Amino acid sequence: MKKQTRFACVLGLALMGCVQTALAHVVLAEPKAIAGSYYKATLRVGHGCNGTPTNGVIVQVPAGFQGAKPQPKTGWTIATRKAKLLTPYNSHGKTVTEDVVELRWTASTKEAALPDDQFDEFAFMGRLPDQAGPMWVKVLQTCEIGQNDWSDIPANGTSTRGIKSPAALLDVQAAPTHQHHHH
Repeated sequence: MKKQTRFACVLGLALMGCVQTALAHVVLAEPKAIAGSYYKATLRVGHGCNGTPTNGVIVQVPAGFQGAKPQPKTGWTIATRKAKLLTPYNSHGKTVTEDVVELRWTASTKEAALPDDQFDEFAFMGRLPDQAGPMWVKVLQTCEIGQNDWSDIPANGTSTRGIKSPAALLDVQAAPTHQHHHH
């Protein structure tokens, strides 16, 4: 085998591995956002559980993510759960002491469930905290048979290498500073 052909084969296998890894767990379609901005979190579900369809997606809204609102999906019902906040925040001149902490999408019928060989996206929006840093979105995926609990977070850092069921990572970045030039 020529060196170029062998390299192309190795590269092709490596890329296939990357694609498989990318679809192996729940990820955010847009994994970076600016602190203090409004953000649409789109969670991509790439497969079911044990070859069976996904019939539920339960999202733990990360602390600091304000005013989470789920996007409706045809054929799915939505439920939200609120709880008292440890740290209230101000929104449009009002103090918010209770906020959405959990979002739940449930397939209305067996036909509406997400087949194992297809992918789909579940989205919600809200305001990000003013401070930059990693924000982990924990997702429980329920299926016809079994479930996948995408909630593992690395002990330190943000690398999910070697973690079997990682939570989805959002990299909240500092807002760009504007430099004023004086002439």
